[in-house]
Order: sequence, then structure tokens, then C-alpha cells
Amino acid sequence: MRYSQPQDPSHYQNRRLDVLAEPPEVGHELFVGLSALRDTLSSRHHSRDFAFAHARYLRSRVLALGLIFALLSPLWIVVDSLVLPSELLRYTLVGRIVLMLGLVAVLLLAYTSGERIRRIRFSAGMLLALPAGFYLLVLFMLPPDQVQNLVGYGFIPFLLVAALSIFPFTLLESLAAGLAMLGLLAFSQHVDGAWLTGRGVESLWLLSSLLMVSLAANHFQLSLLLRLYRQATHDPLTGLFNRGALEVHLTKIQAWQRETQGQAEAGAVPCSLLMFDLDNFKLINDTHGHSVGDTVLCRFAEVLIGQTRKHDCTARYGGEEFVVLLVGSGTARAVEVAERIRVAVENHAFYSRDNQRIPVTSSIGVTRLCEDEPPQEALKRADEALYRAKHAGRNRVELIDAPCA
Repeated sequence: MRYSQPQDPSHYQNRRLDVLAEPPEVGHELFVGLSALRDTLSSRHHSRDFAFAHARYLRSRVLALGLIFALLSPLWIVVDSLVLPSELLRYTLVGRIVLMLGLVAVLLLAYTSGERIRRIRFSAGMLLALPAGFYLLVLFMLPPDQVQNLVGYGFIPFLLVAALSIFPFTLLESLAAGLAMLGLLAFSQHVDGAWLTGRGVESLWLLSSLLMVSLAANHFQLSLLLRLYRQATHDPLTGLFNRGALEVHLTKIQAWQRETQGQAEAGAVPCSLLMFDLDNFKLINDTHGHSVGDTVLCRFAEVLIGQTRKHDCTARYGGEEFVVLLVGSGTARAVEVAERIRVAVENHAFYSRDNQRIPVTSSIGVTRLCEDEPPQEALKRADEALYRAKHAGRNRVELIDAPCA
């Protein structure tokens, strides 16, 4: 049965703060088959931590392509001055200058965004929208009989659709951008009279084909990024976070605690750490074999997931040690949760290859995660509490509290 907070007046406040945290949901990072397509279709099922990794990757692409666009834009002014009649330059020169300033602003926004996911995604969208908007403005302002004198402008929709393949966008994001470019091409054909002509249909067909290639590139690029992320951050046996990913996640949760310092009546949102160790696990390996030991570890991980909320973080710390981060729970509540998990593990049916039940118990150390301490300090404190539990007889919960400033 999943843990739920008591229905007291602070319950709804804690629920609101839990939503602000948005830690990763176990098991939602990557699946195979249709689920892999689901994960590349939209970002709805991406964890918060993968969203940060995705944003950092996207930011590097925005900076690279934005710099290329910003350098090419003034060169295009030279091309315009050499090719276009002088009476048309006044329509394009001001737009080019505005476009360059916009690209510089996008570069500054992406460069200073850090891990602000929404700002990075906005800068990526603006990098594509600015050239498209410039082309649309020129089409509106230019006399219809002069549109055919534009050199290279009709290539803009094709360039932007090709640029979609560079970014690790989701399929829905790329499809929306691609449809907008198809609309832009259709409008330009309506202005210059190429709509539904042989040349116009050919251009629409080519742009549609290029969009399909970009969508395929987005799918393979994002699915590869998901796979690499999972391999780097998840334990291959249990599917839980590994030690490195846990420490990074703790740092992010502490940053979130500091950001929400004034949003809760009692100050910073309390978070607690539970460190688990399977008692006499070496004996299980020696008696039943390592394959049975691996099965016990997987079943134990399932117990932890079943006994915690989906926004709590569960990780394999190493060997038979596991860690659970309880978001929005003080040490008193954490001890209750730890005791409930201890009983659940003791009562859970673990079986050997001969279908014989294996008695499994766990010792648990509990401490509080303070927002202004290194995560390693909190983990060390939880490990000390676990040490006390094991040396006090095992199959018990011990607490080492920490006064947080």
C-alpha cells in the first residue's frame, strides 16, 4: 500500500510543494518498443532529472547554431546589396538588422540560462522563429511583383526544417515547427503565384520529405540520449538510480529547498534520507548462489518502490545498500516510513530456486537532509545510523537527527 500523508491542514500545502519539486518518477525514463516511441513523442513522461540533461544538450545546440546564424546574417546583407535592386534594400535591411539583434539576444539568453529548462526551450524555439518571422515580414512588406527578385529567401523554410534534425526535439515539437514551415512556404507560393503549380507542388513535396527525415533524426537522437542517460544514471540490475545520480539529485533537491524557503509556513520543506542494508546478504549469496541474490535485490527494490511515493527518489547505493529520499517528510515521519518498510521486507516472500522461502530482513538508518550541507555529509550521517542499527541487533531502525539552520 502506497504511503500517503495524513489529511491535516498542511497536507495540501505539502502536495503543492511536492508538485514544485518534480523529482524523477522511477521507471519512466526509458522503455523499449512502443514505449520508446512514447518517450520521443513528447516530454510528458520524462523525469525531472532527464529534463535537466536534455536541456543542457539542447543548450549546446542552440549556442552552436545560433552563432552560425548570427555570423551568416550580415553576410546575407552583402548578398542582398549585390543582387537586389536598390528600391528593395529598404525592405530587407532593417529586417536583417532586427534579425541579427534577435539572434544575439537568443545567444545571450541561452548562454545565461544555465539549467533553466524553460528558458533554454524558449531560446531554441526563438532560434527557429526569428528567421521564419523575418521571411514572413518581408513577404508582407514587399510588393507582390518584386517577390521573385529575392535571392535565397525561398530556401529559409527548407533550412529551418533541416535544422530541426540538429536539435533533440520531441516528435510533437518538431512536427509543429515543420507544419509551421509548410504554412510559411505555402504563403510564399501564394504571394509569388507558385501555389498549385508544378514548381510549387514540387517544393511542398520536397519540404514534406525533408520534414519526415528530420522527424526520424529527432526520434533516433532523442532515444539515444535517453538510453545513454539511463545507462549513466541507473543501476542495470534493479533499474533504480545509481550512486552518482543520487548525489546529483540530492544537490538539485537542496537547491529546490532553498528556492521554496519562503513558500512553506514552517520554513524550508523537510526532506529525509533512509539508508537500507540487507542483513546477512553474503549468507544468501553463499547458500543459494549469486543469481538468487540478484533476484532478492530486485524484489527488495520493488518493495521500496511499492512503499514510497512516486516522487520520492529510490537508489541503489552499492552492493546490498539502498537509499530512499523522502521529499516533504521530517525525521519523525521518516522513522514511521522506515519502520513500515522494515516490516514489509520482513513479511515479503523471497524464494530460492527450489521455491523455498528465504528469510530477509533489513537494517535502516534515518537522518534529515539539510539544504545547506554537502549531500555526502547527509549520506555519511545516514550510514552512521545504519551502522548503529546493524550493531544493535539488525532488523531495526536507528535515527541520527541533524539540526538544520
